[in-house]
Amino acid sequence: MNEPDPTATVAASLDAQVRAADLDRWLSSRLVADARARADLITLYAFEAELMAIPTRVTQPLLAEMRYTWWAEQLDGVFAGIPRKGHPVLEALTDLVARHGLDRAPFDALIEAHIGRVHGEPHDLDAFYVGPMQTAVHVLAGPGHADKVVEAGRGRGLAQVGRTEEARAARPEANAALKSLPAEAFPAVASAALTTPDQPEPLKRLRLLWATVRGRV
Repeated sequence: MNEPDPTATVAASLDAQVRAADLDRWLSSRLVADARARADLITLYAFEAELMAIPTRVTQPLLAEMRYTWWAEQLDGVFAGIPRKGHPVLEALTDLVARHGLDRAPFDALIEAHIGRVHGEPHDLDAFYVGPMQTAVHVLAGPGHADKVVEAGRGRGLAQVGRTEEARAARPEANAALKSLPAEAFPAVASAALTTPDQPEPLKRLRLLWATVRGRV
């Protein structure tokens, strides 16, 4: 009897984690044809899922901040190529960072934004949505495309915080910038096309597919 492939088992676990935590971007990742690139996106989203889960596990802001600080400290190892052994997200993220030469700044900004949120500060749309989208685009298409997805990232952020009409109004500017985005990078921004969070999954799939075919959110 063949033994299970540990790498495949970890990948499947991260995939399930992201599907449960962030259906919109999980569905978008299905539009990446290359399995390795799709797994890379899932690694990024699994890291974010870990951060998003913290406020659901602890009720005190100080305890949440301590957990976020732990993640910030773990990034030292991730960006030094020395992950915390036995932690699937950190191990996968370390490999991803090394292969793609990712910048640490968006990761630190995301953690700081989460700390701000548990202390009652407003959503930092750029830290929560633009930076992660830029990193995802880098993973799929390489560097040099960050400026093309700023408005798409902000539009997604507006939709996520309930400012739906503003998100829809932002689409023309976002689409103008996305015209020069490589097609292989579009799944990283496709979730910006979803401005109705409670839409049924089949409709979301169709919307994402149509957006990807057109290259417009």
